[in-house]
Parts: sequence; C-alpha cells; structure tokens
Amino acid sequence: MILLASNENPLGMPESARRAAAAALQGAGHYPDSNGTALKHALSARLDVPADWLVLGSGSSEILELAAQVCVKPGEHVVYSQYGFVVYGQAAAHAHARSTVVPARDFGHDLDAMRAAIGEDTRLVFVANPNNPTGSFIEAGPLLAFLESVPSQATVLLDEAYGEYLAPAQRYDSIAWVRRFPNLIVARTFSKAYGLAGLRIGYGVAQHALAARLTAQRPRFNVSTPAQAAAVAALADEAFLARSYQLNAAGRMRLEAGLHELRLGSLPSAGNFVMVHVGEGRTVHARLLAAGVDVALLDGYGLPQWLRITVGLPEQNEAVLVALRDQAPAR
Repeated sequence: MILLASNENPLGMPESARRAAAAALQGAGHYPDSNGTALKHALSARLDVPADWLVLGSGSSEILELAAQVCVKPGEHVVYSQYGFVVYGQAAAHAHARSTVVPARDFGHDLDAMRAAIGEDTRLVFVANPNNPTGSFIEAGPLLAFLESVPSQATVLLDEAYGEYLAPAQRYDSIAWVRRFPNLIVARTFSKAYGLAGLRIGYGVAQHALAARLTAQRPRFNVSTPAQAAAVAALADEAFLARSYQLNAAGRMRLEAGLHELRLGSLPSAGNFVMVHVGEGRTVHARLLAAGVDVALLDGYGLPQWLRITVGLPEQNEAVLVALRDQAPAR
C-alpha cells in the first residue's frame, strides 16, 4: 500500500535520528528527562530564545491541547477558521469552551472576520500557517497586522507544523514576534519535515510567563527518551531537512501539474500535500484503496468532494496520478 494520507515525510526518519534513537534505547529502563534538557538546549541555541521559553509536547498537537487547557476556562471563547486543523475544535471541546468557527475565505483564514469574532471573553485564537488540509498560506504582513490587533486577554496559537516547507520568499521570523507579543505561542513539530511522526515530538515557544503555565500543565514524562534524542539529531541534520524540502517542492509541483492534466481542480498548497476536487470523495477514495493508494478523506472538514494527497517519492506521486486517471468516476 502506498501511504499518502497523513502528511508524513516520504523519506522517513533521517539516519542520524535513527542512530540516536537506537542509542537512547539503552537507557530506556529509566524515565525520560522530564525537562528535555538536551533538546531544549539545542532549540534554544537554534532559535535564540531562553530554554524556559520552550515547552515540549507529544507532537505539536499536545501543545494545542495544553494551550486550551491553560488559557481557557469552561464557557470561555475560542476562535478558529473553517477548514482549520481538526484538533482545534477538539482542544476547545476538551476545555469545555464555546467556539466560533469563522467562515473561510478562498479555503483559507479570513483574518478580518476572525478579528471581528474576538470578544471580551475570547481567550484563545488558533491560526495555522500553512493550513492543513487546504494548504493555504498567510503572508507575513497581514499576519503581523492581525497579531497587533488582537487584545491582550486573548492568546494566539500560531500553528507552524508545515513551516519548513515554505518557499524562501514566504518565510518570516515568527520567533521575533514571540519576543514582542506575550500572548503568542508558536507551535512546531518534528513529525513532518524532520521525519519523526511515529516518535510523537513537537514544541511550543512562548515568553516565560506563558511557557511556565504550559509547562506546569504538561504531563511530566510526555516525551520519550528516544524521541528526545532523535529530535536533537534531526535538528542538527540540515542536509536531511534541505533534501526533504527539495523533494517536496518538486513532488508538489509534479502532483499539481499531473492533476491539471487530468482536469482535476486542486488548491495552491504551501505544505507537503495537495487538496484535490474529485467529485464523490468516498467513491474515488475506495477506488484508490483498491489500486493500492491511501489518501485522506476530508468529510470531517465538510469537504466530501475533496481528497488530500501527501506529496510522496517521485514513483509514489506517479502511482497516485495513474490511479486517479484509471479509477476516477465521471464528474
């Protein structure tokens, strides 16, 4: 089966991380370092922030959950966009919050409408850049203007799970924004470009007061010893990260061109996936599975006519295009 459903890195783990995780297993009879000292030191040096501004999570999804638990009391208000990552709604529900799901604009965030939805009891705003599953991207200027407009009682969580896939012209310094805004959390992950999805490790960056509250809520041993060791190694493996970026950029371009040749509409994507309009999503999905290709259904996002295809290795990208050509129903 060709697995293109979960936005994983088709290269898998970098060999450097594999070796580090294997070596760390020798100490698996002991609990992990609950403070993540080595990884925080490496991240602190890379990002130029104090180590106590960093919070480690079991994937960045745990950072999203921690933000809701810490920032929101039952009955208070959370704002996020239509077609935003499914965990935003789950985290709000787990915190017993009221949620406003702001209608999307062109399948992406409508920042003006999101700002208008923020009220006196709004405590948390989720923004994804790029957004999953639509792939939409917010330019730095409008995003910074939005952050400047958000009142101080509302925390903004900027979800950058796919940030390493941004083109150089799209990149911006969100860590500089963390230094400026005490109500900002930037969440990142090692699951995507760094290839560590199965080890479940991510992190959040926030100023000390907010980071301390997140850390106090975080389960003590939430990130395993092999995960921490692998993340330190992956962070240092710049050649692997560059290869992952280049492979994704070329593969995404090929998928988009191939879908166009098949006359299947797709959205511009800044991530490691492409969202494609196929008509009857479940029917096409079933036919792709029968052909040995697994992609993501989007019914849960209210997008039953769309599928999301992870960018794979070149031969995997060709296989999904062939399967779509052979299996697509009349539209």
